Amino acid sequence: MRTTSRPRRAALAATAVLAASTLMLTACSSSSDDKGGSTDAGGKVTLNIGDFGTFGYVEAGLYDEYMAAHPNITIKYDTVQDGQKYWDALTTHLSSGSGLADIQAVEVGYIAQATNTLGDKFVDLGKTEGINPGNWLDWKSKQATTPSGSLIGLGTDIGPMAICYRTDLFQQAGLPTDRESVGKLWAGDWSKFVEAGKTYQSKAPNGTFFTDSASGLFNAVLSAQPEQYSDASGKLVYKTSAGVKTAWDLAVSASQAKISAGLRQFQDPWNAAFANAKFATVVCPSWMTGIISKYSGDSGKGKWDVAAPPVASNWGGAFLTVPKAGKHTKEAAALVAWLTAPEQQAKVFTKVGNLPSTVGGLQQPAVQGAKQEYFNNAPTGQIFAAAAQSIKPAPIGEQDGNVKTIITDNGILDIEEHGTDPAKAWENVSKLIDDKTSN
Repeated sequence: MRTTSRPRRAALAATAVLAASTLMLTACSSSSDDKGGSTDAGGKVTLNIGDFGTFGYVEAGLYDEYMAAHPNITIKYDTVQDGQKYWDALTTHLSSGSGLADIQAVEVGYIAQATNTLGDKFVDLGKTEGINPGNWLDWKSKQATTPSGSLIGLGTDIGPMAICYRTDLFQQAGLPTDRESVGKLWAGDWSKFVEAGKTYQSKAPNGTFFTDSASGLFNAVLSAQPEQYSDASGKLVYKTSAGVKTAWDLAVSASQAKISAGLRQFQDPWNAAFANAKFATVVCPSWMTGIISKYSGDSGKGKWDVAAPPVASNWGGAFLTVPKAGKHTKEAAALVAWLTAPEQQAKVFTKVGNLPSTVGGLQQPAVQGAKQEYFNNAPTGQIFAAAAQSIKPAPIGEQDGNVKTIITDNGILDIEEHGTDPAKAWENVSKLIDDKTSN
């Protein structure tokens, strides 16, 4: 995976939007005493947005739509594909109060760190006119609320889980292909998913694997656990967490059974493997559907389908924030409110599969009635919206994002790529996490 729990496709270039090559936008690096509405030359306001991966705003035409309705506003953005580097740079800029965009995205794995140690660096959006925290799923707003009660981020999306699978490869391996029967293969238990993988692998079409990545499986299994990296107080407990142990053991089992292709998610070999039909399943949060259709291309159309996951869970999601050091905080807050409104969230879902985090967004007809032709006309709106209602998020700690990256990229990936003994891999992971979190 890149280095976040919410990977997304690369954003497309648009003539109205500047795709800068630097990691952070510098056009708004200087602070302004006139926070509420300072303007550029000629009375124009340029709003700079810093994010990672694909939030879907370009694909859905939302930036162009907003600029057409607000002729005095120009939107520019800088998109970074490595989410860990993005977050590391963002924390540095927040601490210094410079080098910040007017709007900065924050991934859910880092939101606890943002609220607990950096909360005073962001505008309280809960006090912004027209923003009602109750419009979002209750747990989503709580994730972005500081201990003092400030709402520093508005939720963009959530990632309820499903399993995307190739019907052609399932058929060749003698497995059922209709989504209801497929879901029954592993209903209620992720270990059944691994067992189904072993069955597939015993009759697998030449050169194919049951699933793409043991790291992806780890993320999916862990996202369904009530205890993950941190306890309810925010204390890091990954070494004793039953959820982490369960996810680690299943991921290791999948790797050792060779049902995983051993690919690093969201990197070029993984991207190419879609077009070559190298694996039959991908753990599939709603936003993953856009990635699959992009990289599988025309040859995969109608061959992919979507089935229920073993257990309801959430993988991913993000927030848009407005740093206080930005030049146009008032205008930025208005844009954030508009981009995350139910109508706009529904438009993003229909384009890239990012499921709304607002109650109204989930109820939009465009979401409820959504079917994806690419995925054999699967009723993805109903599948993912229904899954969203069962999500019970686990506590998030300040170091969760860092810990997750180290476990998947420096632990499970070492087992997958280099055959590292699992006990040694865990020892390496523990040392790296201790070094990272003690700083």
